Amino acid sequence: MDAPDAPAPARSAGTDWSPRAGWTVPLRRRPVPVALSCVAVAAVVAWRIGARPELPAFLWLGLAGPLLGVVDAALQRLPEPLTLPSYAAGLILLGAAAPFTDDGGGRFVHALIGMAALGGFFGVQWFFLPEGTIGFGDVVLAGLLGLYLGWLGGPAWFLGAAAAIVLAGLTALVLLATRRAGRGAALPYGPFLLVGALIAIVVHGA
Repeated sequence: MDAPDAPAPARSAGTDWSPRAGWTVPLRRRPVPVALSCVAVAAVVAWRIGARPELPAFLWLGLAGPLLGVVDAALQRLPEPLTLPSYAAGLILLGAAAPFTDDGGGRFVHALIGMAALGGFFGVQWFFLPEGTIGFGDVVLAGLLGLYLGWLGGPAWFLGAAAAIVLAGLTALVLLATRRAGRGAALPYGPFLLVGALIAIVVHGA
């Protein structure tokens, strides 16, 4: 989710962009496991996408995704210094790949539609559901992942979205059943969105 459970200290607009910003603490605390997870996910993505023009865009996502997942799991935040550059990289790299890809123009249009649709779907939930259910950072991340899944096509988009929702729901049920969380407990949604997207890439990437 976008905001931590506990109130965060006030910070200036540029503080989050510092290499020592608060959101970097989970990444700096265990740099080796974080780096290995990035390499592992990027390797899986490269294996499924293959030597295609869109590979650089998907590699960016493969490297940024684990960072976002670690931060969100630890702090319930999806920091803009990771999400916003990923939007720019995805749009630029997929746009550059389009002329060199079969039906690249159509794929890029589908990517834009996927971005708007998945971001909009989570945006509606953020607006209408009780506060703390969905954070605005989840909306931003959903749009980013929708961009990539839209490029892969409708089946990938639906699988990624459905997998995220199902995984989050099952996890919430397990936590409630084991009394490790109450009904009002906040659950970071980012990791589920990222795992759902990875599942879709593995299934539909080739």
